[in-house]
Amino acid sequence: MQQFLEQSKKISREIATLSGEVKNKVLNEMADALIEHSDFIVHNNSKDMQAAEQENLSLDLKDRLLLTNDRVKAMANAIRQIASLKEPVGRTLDGWVTENGLNIQKVSIPIGVIGIIYESRPNVTSDTAALCFKSGNVCILKGGKEAQHSNKAIADILRNVLAVNKLPEQAISLLPNSTRQGVAEFIKQDKYVDLLVPRGGEALIKFISQNATIPVVKHDKGLCHTYIDKFADGKKAIEIAINAKCQRPGVCNSMETLLVHKDVANYVLPPLHENFMSKNTQLRGCEETVEYIDIPLATQEDFDTEYLANILSIKVVKDVSDAISHINKHGSGHSECIISENYSVVNKFLNEVDAACVYANASTRFTDGGAFGLGAEVGISTNKLHSRGPMGINDLTTFKYKIYGNGQIR
Repeated sequence: MQQFLEQSKKISREIATLSGEVKNKVLNEMADALIEHSDFIVHNNSKDMQAAEQENLSLDLKDRLLLTNDRVKAMANAIRQIASLKEPVGRTLDGWVTENGLNIQKVSIPIGVIGIIYESRPNVTSDTAALCFKSGNVCILKGGKEAQHSNKAIADILRNVLAVNKLPEQAISLLPNSTRQGVAEFIKQDKYVDLLVPRGGEALIKFISQNATIPVVKHDKGLCHTYIDKFADGKKAIEIAINAKCQRPGVCNSMETLLVHKDVANYVLPPLHENFMSKNTQLRGCEETVEYIDIPLATQEDFDTEYLANILSIKVVKDVSDAISHINKHGSGHSECIISENYSVVNKFLNEVDAACVYANASTRFTDGGAFGLGAEVGISTNKLHSRGPMGINDLTTFKYKIYGNGQIR
């Protein structure tokens, strides 16, 4: 592994100096190559899907794993969008001249070698590879074993485009030793790897955070809430809540807990119940909730659970302050929403909820690099440093100070 990582570190210096024009040309060719080899990708994905059937993975996990020709096309479009973004490297972030005439420029530069560890979704392979390449970084990818055939097929196609352009293929690599022992060794290689981005289940994040010597930006769990305030528009509230839970339940930005103001619970909960039943959503509610609708009683553990499935906990709260208190105690700092037409209440929620993304009157399902106009994202960071929320190309850069002098001495 050391020899492999030494080479990655060496290559990172070459990739860091590529012009925006060269990077964009290569990225567009990568998008074309994905489309051209779409059937090859789908064929390899079918091997993973067959294994998923044998392993009895849930429907939601299989949906995350599945690739179709349309999904491959969406992957290619994401790469093209990344190529169209402004060049992230070489931006002058700040600049000034000191009293003694030093011209100081704060300039964006690539981070270097980035390790990305993820599960299930093979589109992450192309998204993160493209984001790292656009931002002048070398990436080392470790996907989940459930997507091993899909990830290899995608990576091989992208690496071939690098080779055709006489660029080092190892700028995009899959971790050679993907066993648990290999990962445990990899996450301690801070001499060669500059940043780790783990995205996946709670156990994976915890293992890496506790054992890595490399700086980590966590893509932690998405225990997201939607709060329906007493001043909510009822129609809007139902549509947003149904979308936030049911549009794609197995992803990190879907709602896991619904909070409802006590003053509107009696007329909001029955139609919500009816709508959720039509979507086959399993509901659990607090003691007050079950007085209004006939559902099982929620446990305290339910309010701390990221289901990643079509399951929802419901709690009746006293007011917006009670909702904020619940979210800040049980939430994961990912995405939280208030539905209200009261300006003061909305601003109180947006200002006081501690999360990467806070929404007023819109579904949490929009927490996504593509939806934010970032092309794609490496992950949704629940860190506060150095990146928070959808992590795009600018978050894959750091900076250096360039100081221009004319003989000054101190």
